[in-house]
Amino acid sequence: MSVLIIAEHDNQTVKAATLHTISAAVELDQEVSVLVVGTGCGAVARAVSRVQGVSKVLLADAPLLGDGLAESSARQILSVAREFDHIFIPETAFGRNVAPRVAAKLDVGQISGITAVISADVFERPIYAGNAVATVQSDDSIKVVTVRSTAFPLALIAGNDAPIVSIPIAEVDTRSRLVERQLTQLERPELTAARVIVSGGRGLGSGANYKQILEPLADKLGAALGASRAAVDAGFVPSDFQVGQTGKIVAPELYVAVGISGAIQHLAGMKESKVIVAVNKDPEAPIFSVADYGLVGDLFKVVPEWVSAA
Repeated sequence: MSVLIIAEHDNQTVKAATLHTISAAVELDQEVSVLVVGTGCGAVARAVSRVQGVSKVLLADAPLLGDGLAESSARQILSVAREFDHIFIPETAFGRNVAPRVAAKLDVGQISGITAVISADVFERPIYAGNAVATVQSDDSIKVVTVRSTAFPLALIAGNDAPIVSIPIAEVDTRSRLVERQLTQLERPELTAARVIVSGGRGLGSGANYKQILEPLADKLGAALGASRAAVDAGFVPSDFQVGQTGKIVAPELYVAVGISGAIQHLAGMKESKVIVAVNKDPEAPIFSVADYGLVGDLFKVVPEWVSAA
């Protein structure tokens, strides 16, 4: 039996979610191959070939694949999919876009957002916004699985030298094309890869307060900035900052929640953090149910005092 990992990358560097997905696949104790689809992405293939646990790298490199469109990526995956028993894809925006297309074309069910590998056909995945864990068994001949990266360690890019094999380019889907891509340029660590995250909620009151209160703390901690859905909906920060079931799933070493009440969809996105610190004036706020350290107080006094003492 063998497993195929679909690499997520920007044609220059491999994304961390791919390395977490490789760690999940290695637990199957099967031969692990990685498919790299893109253009001018030889550096990505070489980096992946060095990852511990990878047996082979399949490279599909063509100009028309450079935009990473789900339609064309799915066709390239399907061209080799039936050679494998498992197809693992990171549970990211990219993975959520590609995996259903692949599963539908293979006429198999998709197992989404796994957090544990029990056996070759049994996996665990959270349900009900993380309040319960389902054990799922699949009898499909090919298991299409998306992997929640926060549940698995980062695979190491060292100590390996897997062969890189170029594969034929599948027919590109020309019905879709990339018109424009707008990327938010961040000076801070990316949310899903950050070791420390400082998040703000509706309790901050405004975007100006968010910036004035949280940025100095994030600077002191070398942290990424996040936000609750309520803060995003109120226009305090862009949607890229959103942590939660409908935002980004994170599990940093330290998560600081400031003025966040702890709605269930937010808790689903951050409660696996190693240490959670919460500040809220409401002693009954749900965030305190998952916090390792909770402080009931006025965030406009507490946070500046932290910054001054640091």
